[in-house]
Amino acid sequence: MHEAPSPNDSPDALRRLHRALLVPRIIEERMLILLRQGKLSKWFSGIGQEAVSVGVAAALDADDWLLPMHRNLGVFTTRGVGLERLFRQLFGRAGGFTGGRDRSFHFGSRAHHIVGMISHLGAMLPVACGLALAEQLAGRDRVAVAFTGDGATSEGDVHEALNLAAVWRLPVVFVIENNGYGLSTPTAEQYACARLADRAVGYGMPGVRVDGNDVLAVRSTVRAAVHRARRGEGPSLIECMTFRMRGHEEASGTAYVPDAMFDAWREKDPIARFEARLRADGVLEAGAADALRAALVDEIRAVADAALAAPPPASSPEAEAAAVYAIAEPPAEAEPAGVPEEMRYLDAIRAALGDAMAADPRIVALGQDIAEYGGVFKITEGFVQRFGRARVRNTPIIESGAVGCALGLALAGRRPMVEMQFGDFISCGFNQIVNNLAKTHYRWGAAAPVVIRVPHGGGVGAGPYHSQSVEGWFTQVPGLEVVAPATPEDAYGLLRAAFASPNPVLFLEHKALYRQLRGPVRRRATPIGPARVARAGTDASVITYGVGVQWALDAAAQSGASIEVIDLRTLQPWDSSTAVASVRKTGKALVLHEAPLTGGFGGEIAATVQREAFEWLDAPVMRLGALDTPVPFARPLEALHSPKDRVAGALAELLAY
Repeated sequence: MHEAPSPNDSPDALRRLHRALLVPRIIEERMLILLRQGKLSKWFSGIGQEAVSVGVAAALDADDWLLPMHRNLGVFTTRGVGLERLFRQLFGRAGGFTGGRDRSFHFGSRAHHIVGMISHLGAMLPVACGLALAEQLAGRDRVAVAFTGDGATSEGDVHEALNLAAVWRLPVVFVIENNGYGLSTPTAEQYACARLADRAVGYGMPGVRVDGNDVLAVRSTVRAAVHRARRGEGPSLIECMTFRMRGHEEASGTAYVPDAMFDAWREKDPIARFEARLRADGVLEAGAADALRAALVDEIRAVADAALAAPPPASSPEAEAAAVYAIAEPPAEAEPAGVPEEMRYLDAIRAALGDAMAADPRIVALGQDIAEYGGVFKITEGFVQRFGRARVRNTPIIESGAVGCALGLALAGRRPMVEMQFGDFISCGFNQIVNNLAKTHYRWGAAAPVVIRVPHGGGVGAGPYHSQSVEGWFTQVPGLEVVAPATPEDAYGLLRAAFASPNPVLFLEHKALYRQLRGPVRRRATPIGPARVARAGTDASVITYGVGVQWALDAAAQSGASIEVIDLRTLQPWDSSTAVASVRKTGKALVLHEAPLTGGFGGEIAATVQREAFEWLDAPVMRLGALDTPVPFARPLEALHSPKDRVAGALAELLAY
């Protein structure tokens, strides 16, 4: 059974749809030739699956969002992406969408409302939720359509995205390309349910299975789901049954597939079936398909040859480093300082978040229990009343899904903030942060202004899973900005600066300081990057950040010596020049942090100071961190673990050297 053409399908429209099916097939055939000739390094073939990509793209408006995967070449060609630039991207030539920084379809094009994949399967489905939420908040009826394979449906991000979309009734359509295999693993070994579409009922959305090799059936099914989404009725799940006629990628081969399956699916080839239908209906004249194919073969060979002749990317270390971060707009003139207000550390963060949300309606706050409850630390208490539930949103318990959603919001022009309930739980969102958020600008030039607030650190008797200092997990990730305020004033100022940054910012706020530390706050931004001299001195330097600053100031006051304390404030990118200048002046350095010593960020600081201030040193650079153990629960054990009570002794040892 084939779906009948829509009453609105003119013969010319059907012929255009036929051409749209044929273009990706001929490109793929050319790519396989070039692969055999050694002119292409790798290829993930979608031969046999064209009807899914083309049918989905044909069902959408040009300003609906599409999030394709490996085998969705037809999405790019149907959306009208320029072929020469596309080929340059696929060949890794200058002028491609990523300039050689990433391969294949790992890129996006805002002009075409396409957001490409990363290699970690399932990761883009939460991003689709964010794009859809942005459109919903703007009052537009655009939708987002995200692709995934049958194998990736086992990934946690897929479940988090489907659940989030259903809970928030987002205009998202999730499309599963079920081609029978996840690389070499057959579907029988991937899931136990009869149909993946049946999973939809568990999320509270409709699920439909469709013949993925019938382009009209795919288009019709997607159109119905899209119309439902535009009416505000929420997401849908569509399972497209298809088959890939090549290996997962060409090097993997197809020896694991029974020959009979190829024979059966060859009879269902989406292009041959559609051509037969069009000939039977008198839409496609005899020989027309062959003539079109011949013309496209010549056109695509010429475009491919031109792209191959393009130069490889040229760059420099400086240019590559400059591409990692989006460039911030020049700061406005500094506001008058005004009268400082006495605030607790926690209140300064609340004030900064509230002031930022009041000043910028693009900011949307996401997190667990942050709405009426106000968050576990009550940072957002009262925010629902001030800004409304549309902008202060409780999420399910989905750290990864929340960060992915935030990326989608950012790509659509919003400025989202995600509150991690505890910093320890950020590990559940690690992939989205380090592989999606952090790399987006470097890969295809799209800014990702997402603020992630991270309550972290020990000293409150909370045990191994609510006390970790997590900065070392992220300071080696290019593309992230990582800040750790030590005072109420910097807690306010750095958070305001984070919302002005075009880059993803991890804002590390220390739980032990929330209600214990008070200080004057001037309501103005503190620039991300520069360190500050928290205490001037000449005998030794303590280089630290966050809660370590308070420990260092206390120990310095007790020492009776002239101790200089450097508060880094920003850990990525960090201000090495201020630290080095201090050590060149004092001749001695203690690098202090709360995290375990081994692998801590202090190792980077110490190495830089040793290299840049070696001739000025009067003692080896000393490092002090926590014991290399998890953070214990019992207070006496936690005190033993922490470096807090060892700072004074370390300073005395350094001064005596």
